[in-house]
Amino acid sequence: MLVDLRIQNYALIEKLELRPSALLNIITGETGAGKSIMLGAIGLLLGNRADSRMLFDTDKKCVIEGHFDIRSYQLQDIFQVEDLDYDQQCILRREISPAGKSRAFINDTPVTLETLRHIGANLMDIHSQHDTLLLGDTVFQLNLLDLYAGLIPMRGQYSNAYRQYRKQEADLKALEDQVAQANKELDYHSFLLNELEDAALDNERQDELEQEVKELEHAEEIKFKLTHALQGLSEGEYCATGALKDAAVLLGQISSYSEPVRELKQRLDSCLIELHDIADELEAVERRTEGDPARIDELQGRLNVLYSLQRKHQVRDVVALLAVRADLRDKVGSVLNLDKQINRLRREVEASLATITRQAARLSEARRKVFPKFEKELAALLVDLGMPHSRIVVQHQESAPAASGIDVVSILFTANKGAQLQTLSKSASGGEFSRLMLCIKYMLADKTALPTIVFDEIDTGISGEIAVKVGRMMQQMAKKHQLIAISHLPQMAAAGDAHYFVYKEDRADRTVSRIRELNQEERIREIAQMISGANPSQHATQSARELLALRGVEMAG
Repeated sequence: MLVDLRIQNYALIEKLELRPSALLNIITGETGAGKSIMLGAIGLLLGNRADSRMLFDTDKKCVIEGHFDIRSYQLQDIFQVEDLDYDQQCILRREISPAGKSRAFINDTPVTLETLRHIGANLMDIHSQHDTLLLGDTVFQLNLLDLYAGLIPMRGQYSNAYRQYRKQEADLKALEDQVAQANKELDYHSFLLNELEDAALDNERQDELEQEVKELEHAEEIKFKLTHALQGLSEGEYCATGALKDAAVLLGQISSYSEPVRELKQRLDSCLIELHDIADELEAVERRTEGDPARIDELQGRLNVLYSLQRKHQVRDVVALLAVRADLRDKVGSVLNLDKQINRLRREVEASLATITRQAARLSEARRKVFPKFEKELAALLVDLGMPHSRIVVQHQESAPAASGIDVVSILFTANKGAQLQTLSKSASGGEFSRLMLCIKYMLADKTALPTIVFDEIDTGISGEIAVKVGRMMQQMAKKHQLIAISHLPQMAAAGDAHYFVYKEDRADRTVSRIRELNQEERIREIAQMISGANPSQHATQSARELLALRGVEMAG
């Protein structure tokens, strides 16, 4: 439940603190005094969009903070889903800077607005005119019926199975589309793959082929120049090796006289050995160098195949062609295996459809069993609230399986004797809508774990004894849930366990909205003023005392 609410620098509120009772809290005040402003602040605390124009002082930030005792509400799993530490005391805080930047916190941990909404939705339920309008929506009505029947766990089980079924359906459709597209491309991909397979690329060395072609194309020039090189090195009259031999002999003759000469002689001998090796290898290369036009044609043909494939696939070498071939193998092979996958998925979809059909049928049967009880209980409550001729019927139709099951429901209503039943959106007036919604909330009070319910003028369109009965109904609800109700009716004001008064205070520079809890005498005066105006008569004051006495409040004086 809400333990403490603090609002700072919001609209007409400079600073406000509310510590509500655990039971029924009534908030009254003049029109425009700030009751709706306080609701707007609570809405921000629960994740509504912020607007910096609502700041009381545009140079300071707005802070709205709510302290909740959540020890009885089993919210550990929700905190775990949001990756938040759970504590029995939960603090929600919202800050809006003068620049319009909004920040949200849960137990001092920064969170997104989505997280704030998720947690906040489990802490407070604000009933407003918007909820009353929602009552005309058939999806909203089905949710109410499921809550009333205690079918939320069964519906959750069905919804999980339905989501799995829809995912499998989507996977099957995607795979079938993939097969259709793949079949269109299969012939082309197979042609490309066969072309690459025929090219036998696995042991191919393109650089070696290109080098061999270059050597064969220049064989005559290579052989001619190798021959001349050999003559210069070892075969000519004035060859290099002969000159070096003569030099080595001369140095050998004097090497015993000079250490440097001896070292130079050794180096010259090493050069001679290297030159002889070079000459031998040149001779071997020269002997095996021969022109071979047939071999050139063979190699050129092979290279032309490689070049053509590389241009076609827009790659630069054989390694890249091998990668293209592997990809084509996967594509062609996958098409051949897709039929097996499709058949497997079809079997899974059929099994899931059978599962959700069974679950939807059980859910539908459980829903239909509770319709008469819902109709009877709601009609009885409406009679007690001054609608003796009201009738309620839950109209039901079956549909194809959907996220909520196979049921389409519509609550039909009439408040008049002999009148035709119609949908709520056509048949109920504003006051009737409010009473309908209050009765439904009352019926659900024992079936939900919502800590705090806020009613914004739920008493629209009622008065007199009916207002007294509404107050009693809310007192009963408050035994299970903390209630906060904004009201203009004295009968409602008298029903509260605690009574708060919202008022304006005019300063020299501006108007400020304030709230205070009324003591017993202040409650009598406020209720008397609600009955007869600013200067209540003695009779109005006595009526206020009597209204308060109805809830067992012992008044002084």
